[in-house]
Amino acid sequence: MRTVNMHEAKTHLSRLVQAAVDGEPFVIARAGKPMVKVVSIDTPEPAEARRTGFMEGEISVPPDFDRIGSEEIERMFVGDDGPG
Repeated sequence: MRTVNMHEAKTHLSRLVQAAVDGEPFVIARAGKPMVKVVSIDTPEPAEARRTGFMEGEISVPPDFDRIGSEEIERMFVGDDGPG
C-alpha cells in the first residue's frame, strides 16, 4: 500500500482520492509515522428512479385542466366589473 507524506497528500488530494475510489487505498504519514488510511467506501445503490407514467390509467385529467380557475384569476387581476 502506498504511503504519502502530509504535504504530498495536500498537494495531490484529488488524484489520490480518485486512486482510492479506483481501488488503490493509501496511507498519509507525518514525519514518517502513518496517521490515516484512505480507502474507498461502499456506496449504496441509488434508489430506483421514478418512472414517468407509472400511474397511467389510475387518474384522469379533465380536458379543461389548463383553464381551471381562470375566471377567478381574472377577477383577482381585473376585478368584478371587467376590463375597461
